Amino acid sequence: MLSLSAAGTALILDTDGPGLPRVVHWGADPGPLTGLAEAVAPSLEARARCTVLPAQAEGWHGRPAVLGHRAGAWPYLRLETEEVAPAEGGVRITARDAAAGVAVILEIVMEPSGVVRMATEVRNDGPGAYTLEAVSCQLPVDGPVAEVLDFTGRWAAERSPQRGPLRHGLTLRESRRGKTGHDATGLLIAGSAGFGFRSGEVWAVHTGWSGDHAHWLESLPEAAPVLAGGELLGPGEVELAPGAAYRSPWVFFAWSGEGLDGLAARLHERMRARAGHPRTPRRVILNTWEAVYFDHDLAKLSGLAERAAGIGAELFVLDDGWFRGRRDDTSGLGDWTVDREVWPDGLHPLVKQVRSLGMAMGLWVEPEMVNPDSDLAREHPDWILAAPGRLPALERNQLVLDVANPEAYAYLLAHLDRLVAEYDLDYLKWDHNRDLLEPIHDGRAGVHEQTLATYRLLDELRARHPGLEIESCAGGGGRIDYGILERTDRVWASDTNDPLQRQAIQRWTGLLLPPELIGSHVGAARAHITGRSADLPFRLATALFAHAGIEWDITTCSPAELRELAAWIGLYKRLRPLLHTGRRVTADHPDPQAWLHGVVAPDRRQGVFALAQLGVSVAGAPPRLRLPGLDPAAVYTVTACPELALPRPGLDRRAPWLARPVQVSGAVLASAGLTAPLLDPAQAVVFEVRS
Repeated sequence: MLSLSAAGTALILDTDGPGLPRVVHWGADPGPLTGLAEAVAPSLEARARCTVLPAQAEGWHGRPAVLGHRAGAWPYLRLETEEVAPAEGGVRITARDAAAGVAVILEIVMEPSGVVRMATEVRNDGPGAYTLEAVSCQLPVDGPVAEVLDFTGRWAAERSPQRGPLRHGLTLRESRRGKTGHDATGLLIAGSAGFGFRSGEVWAVHTGWSGDHAHWLESLPEAAPVLAGGELLGPGEVELAPGAAYRSPWVFFAWSGEGLDGLAARLHERMRARAGHPRTPRRVILNTWEAVYFDHDLAKLSGLAERAAGIGAELFVLDDGWFRGRRDDTSGLGDWTVDREVWPDGLHPLVKQVRSLGMAMGLWVEPEMVNPDSDLAREHPDWILAAPGRLPALERNQLVLDVANPEAYAYLLAHLDRLVAEYDLDYLKWDHNRDLLEPIHDGRAGVHEQTLATYRLLDELRARHPGLEIESCAGGGGRIDYGILERTDRVWASDTNDPLQRQAIQRWTGLLLPPELIGSHVGAARAHITGRSADLPFRLATALFAHAGIEWDITTCSPAELRELAAWIGLYKRLRPLLHTGRRVTADHPDPQAWLHGVVAPDRRQGVFALAQLGVSVAGAPPRLRLPGLDPAAVYTVTACPELALPRPGLDRRAPWLARPVQVSGAVLASAGLTAPLLDPAQAVVFEVRS
């Protein structure tokens, strides 16, 4: 038995050949393996054990881990282990089907967080081409799985949960959008009956890839359910010449015995442990989009910058509309030079003004897209990602640029490099506003090459400008995955700044990502996309628990609103060391219309919580607020954040602890709780606890 273990998690493999290693256990670390082989010894009636690369050769009737053929021959691989070798943090398994001429190398890494990371390489060792149809990473879940949770969504309504019972057969989520997708599940989760945020066992899978991909849970009568993920390959997309190899993206598996919060804690820990994870304080952003849209005017934008700096903003991002011919979204995309009719002196006067105010400078770009009405499209129609002689349907007045075309790639790199260098940019908001349709590169399916080329472009730009921060935006949250986040510093969770929608979007995005990677902005009172209005305290409370910013024409704000914004920015700056290093906690609050969540410091001496009222509660007397994640032996001072005004008068009479600090033990806060204020829909209170 080979055990890979960390942070209370273990993946145990039976490497007693001659076949591929079989997965004996994935879940809670059992400690010493004394008696394990006898305890789980298979019988005729027992569940079949999956190998690390499930295939029909071992009796597996589900989806195979590797699927391909050689001109129709050798469609079924019979892999035999050649080597099981230790590797950094895990194991490297080499197997081969000599008759088929195929070698497979599987890497399994147990990260310190307890997250399992897997990738598969397939090499053609035979004569002639080998067509690869599918490659996935799979792990069986031999635990008390009873329910399945995944996510769907659309533009401005990302990460909508859907939950149901485990059934025999295939629970499959595929994305063929050429990017991760607004409806991408992100995480596919299997769990014990009734699992919640603070209770139950859960197992999850995430594919770290920004192109077409698949996640699935397969349950067969004779085997444990299997969680799997991988790149979704198009017809003939990967054809391996003799000696050539394909390497899959990393697929991530995580287990938690403490519900969804435990799962999020593991995933956040592994993200924060990355060498490239942001280490400096996450700057308060002023983004110009919902302030001015395409109406770029130096005087207006300079005034906006002055107001932003005056209330404490640290980064000014000029959004869409600055480049040649870009007066609306129908033209100019791809012509990455400053529009001299609007900016006769280039962007230099604005950049100089922003820097003189002490702020960093950022710029919006959308390099992978092109408007048909652009000089680029007219001069280089062969650079469009399309079959020769026929264009795909327009979406958002855009077509897709073939980034894998060497000339197109060189054009983009040169223009982006020049922009960053000329204006000494600190930040790029990198957008991707449409799905890919009929993406053809060099006569065959092109999503794989497009994704790799985009990765190379980001990597090269970052290598040339090491201090540059990049935001992944794709019509909002359409490209959120661990692949793109190896090259970017945050994601734009959604194009909607409606705080009521944002509460849900941020809650579920926050399973996969820690708050410092999730962009959230305070918008105008009336949301641009939904038309719904919300008071300023609720908008402020929602954006606080993320990487915060403002997207609002604050030159129209009243003095009182500016004071509230300035106080909120001060609160964010004071709390961001906690918000961006602490552990996310989410109460399984009995009122579905009232969400209680927070962040607790690693040493549990400090925390900040929010109660957000989403809709009308049936109960006239709301249930008490039981705070999760605190040290039961500690005594905490509970204080309403004075920087955020209470949403309406009288709340402090309903819940006196809002009016004056109280001292309460962690045990009492977790069991008896705090009296809850009676809130109206779209209201929130934020409070701190300190020991």
